[in-house]
Amino acid sequence: MQPISLSLDQARRVAVAAQGLHRPRTDGPRTMRHVQAVIDRLGLLQIDSVNVLARAHQLPLFSRLGPYDTDLLDRATTSGKHARRATRGAAADRRLVESWAHVAAYVPPRAWPLLAFRRRSFAQDYDWGELDGVRLPDAPQVREVRDLVAAEGPLSASQIHDRFVSEGRSVRRKRGTWWDRTTEKRVVEHLFFTGDVVSAGRNSQFERLYDLPERVLPPSAFVDVPEADAKRALLELGARAHGIGVARCIKDYYRLKGRVADQALADLVDEGVLLPARVAGGSEQWFLHRDAARPRQATGQALLAPFDPLVWERTRLERLFGMRYRIGIYTPAAQRVDGYYVLPFLEDSQLTARVDLKADRAAGVLRVQSAHAEPVLTDNTPARLAAELGAMARWLGLDGVTVEDKGTLSPALRAATAIS
Repeated sequence: MQPISLSLDQARRVAVAAQGLHRPRTDGPRTMRHVQAVIDRLGLLQIDSVNVLARAHQLPLFSRLGPYDTDLLDRATTSGKHARRATRGAAADRRLVESWAHVAAYVPPRAWPLLAFRRRSFAQDYDWGELDGVRLPDAPQVREVRDLVAAEGPLSASQIHDRFVSEGRSVRRKRGTWWDRTTEKRVVEHLFFTGDVVSAGRNSQFERLYDLPERVLPPSAFVDVPEADAKRALLELGARAHGIGVARCIKDYYRLKGRVADQALADLVDEGVLLPARVAGGSEQWFLHRDAARPRQATGQALLAPFDPLVWERTRLERLFGMRYRIGIYTPAAQRVDGYYVLPFLEDSQLTARVDLKADRAAGVLRVQSAHAEPVLTDNTPARLAAELGAMARWLGLDGVTVEDKGTLSPALRAATAIS
């Protein structure tokens, strides 16, 4: 069939609508129903430990819902509020579980069986190193840690470590540039990535609380799905969430590679689930999900976190929105271009600005450490961005917004925040 031809702005509107960002947010209280709708639309929420603004998995919901009670998300990601034993009812009602999806992420329990092939790969192909000259998966500590979790879970890695220390067992640490792990943490992470234990939630230090899968996941999560079927389902979920993309970014949504994924994508095209498309300004083969909305206009606005699905595939972002965006948190300070934790600002169907944000909780302000205008900046951008920053500050429990001097947009944004 002939590819569907889309202008660049049409393609942007498809991408924005697929992510639920194409219209103003509704007023009124946000409920679990609203949170669930975002989960269903996105398919996953990426997890990251950086907390300079808010937790990474919390921010995409703010972008789509506005100020919401984060306790709703806590309830969605826990079983029995960290009770010593999660009840079967709590497991059945669970809305999100941790898995390695795009990277570390929360996914709905229905995605758990679709990612079984990845857990098998971690078990069979990953080099876990050695303990006492024995391959880590074969070391006796693996059984000991799992038995402890079975008897007393949910437990954090530090609780497991403390138990082993209290019993006088030998303890070793393995250090790297960015981490310092005990033997017990290495072992329990192996069990987590291979699916022998799961996360029942996180504690106040954002440590995983490990428990047995059958005490956390609903019965529907324990079904066998052939790898080809699983990858096809994940590709379709990624394509639906993107709305439009090239093969690379559709596969990247769940980090799929190899011939099985390539064949699954070809099957989706043959079946008419993915429609070939062309986007003005290039010759690449794009694919449009058959159910993707194609709105005539986009009128929403949102600050987009570095791990938001709309911006995480940087090549797609640059092609559709003209923004070259790189995350700064893993870059030495002297090499950062725009700052440490930079959020693009979506205005209608364009990214018109970017701001480096920090929740300065000691001072009680949302600090805009830099503000840069994009070439598509509009006259309304400072006021709309100031309103969004004010809403974020209130959501974070901060008293106001402070704009520092760095960046081409800083003077206009400072003036706008003064009157917003």
